[in-house]
Amino acid sequence: MEFASVVRNALTKYHDVQRIIKARGSGLAPWPARLTAPPPRLADFGYSNEMIEMLQKVWQHRVENYWNLLSPKIQSDTLRNLMDMKANLGSFAAALKSKDVWVMNVVPEDGPNTLKIIYDRGLMGSVHNWCESFSTYPRTYDLLHAWTIFSDIEKKDCSAEDLLFEMDRILRPTGFIIVRDKQPVVEFIKKHLSALHWEAVATAEGDSEEDEDDVVLIIQKQLWLTSEFQGNIVKQLTL
Repeated sequence: MEFASVVRNALTKYHDVQRIIKARGSGLAPWPARLTAPPPRLADFGYSNEMIEMLQKVWQHRVENYWNLLSPKIQSDTLRNLMDMKANLGSFAAALKSKDVWVMNVVPEDGPNTLKIIYDRGLMGSVHNWCESFSTYPRTYDLLHAWTIFSDIEKKDCSAEDLLFEMDRILRPTGFIIVRDKQPVVEFIKKHLSALHWEAVATAEGDSEEDEDDVVLIIQKQLWLTSEFQGNIVKQLTL
């Protein structure tokens, strides 16, 4: 009788675990609807279904504006590997569902660990501390999305200059950076463009209530070649 009681208790605990797993892991919409459908675990972070739907509309609008600013510089296959440096709930990546791209969603180590929400939405992601180097093997990125990353780094024990160097390292030549932050941050970055061989290709103010304090700066990384060296390469290629 004692053995039977132990078995019953074990089975009860097993079924309790299965119930918890089912409650948290089921209820996901099939792909690709799960990108925009509110995941069941939103309540763990204090979000309502209505809130994530509102956020998705905000980010859809922002992404459309980004592409309008980028359109003079990009072709259909220019952007493939993208990184959202502060992914939050993955709304930036979800707003790109019609684009032929994949997005690495990075959740800052010192913020809410929303990685499980990103996974629930069918996206890929990682947790990272931007005071450290990011493992980029085996690729570099075509575009980095830096939403308030520089405002956050000011509160840490590392420098914004170090973050600029790290972004330059993981961005391929002729790749793009989208900085979305406050005006002082944008002015700080502009001071370093020449030294990094970056070029500002577009600047825009926020155009809605959610964006009113935001400034968007679009940057393109240039090739580290002098005009003389470039001329010699062209000459050799045409011989």
